[in-house]
Amino acid sequence: MEDIKAYIESGILELYVLGDVTPAEKLQVEEMALKHPAIKAELGEIERSMELYAESNAVEPPGHLRERILNSVLTNFADDRNFNKANTKIVQDNIVALPVQTSYNFYKYAFAACLALLLASSIALVTLYNKLQDSNTRIAALQTDKQHFANRVNLMDHEMSVFRDPAFKFMKLKGTTHAPSAALMVAWNPVNKKVMIDMGSMKMPANDKEHQYQLWALVAGKPVDLGVFDMNSDTTDMKEMKSIASANAFAVTLEPRGGSVSPTMDKMMVIGQF
Repeated sequence: MEDIKAYIESGILELYVLGDVTPAEKLQVEEMALKHPAIKAELGEIERSMELYAESNAVEPPGHLRERILNSVLTNFADDRNFNKANTKIVQDNIVALPVQTSYNFYKYAFAACLALLLASSIALVTLYNKLQDSNTRIAALQTDKQHFANRVNLMDHEMSVFRDPAFKFMKLKGTTHAPSAALMVAWNPVNKKVMIDMGSMKMPANDKEHQYQLWALVAGKPVDLGVFDMNSDTTDMKEMKSIASANAFAVTLEPRGGSVSPTMDKMMVIGQF
């Protein structure tokens, strides 16, 4: 249907009606009119339009010119150059040539179609790019979750190895008079000197930003620093502290953030002995 419309708008049908086409073009128009009723109907409309235009612009010839033409016919097409030129009037040519529609319309529609196709392609590319970016973001998020899950599994496996290792000794530190309800589980392996605390089961008052809890090991009656930690109810992991080869007891005190060189005895929260 688009090809028929473009053919009609090309101007070839008007040229055909005016007789201004080559024999090959004339044959082509007649074949197209036989195949496509729309083209045949368009030819009829063009012919009627031209007839109406010719009728509306027709000029009635003078009466004396009509008589001389008839006399010329009667005298076997006699030469009428001897007619009285004073009594004749030059008839102005009132035939107005119709503008021939060029094939520019075809290129105009072709350009519009190409522009529309380019616009549609650009929109499709932008949409595809946005979907690709969204997919990349989701893939990155999935990879992050996968890595986080793998780290979590490794950590849990490491924590489980503490409970499966018979070399570990477990001690529950109980609260002192400063914090009677406090409690902390300590796991200590004298073989590899590892010390870990169970953050999930810890029961300690929340510390402020200026203070931290500090773990001590008592070795021959002397306190040894094993590191600091914060009370965080969201943490359920086993926290590894500083290593120590031997210990008689463990205790926790509340110290200024970063820890102290020696424990503050009146801030002792929990303690436990073997």
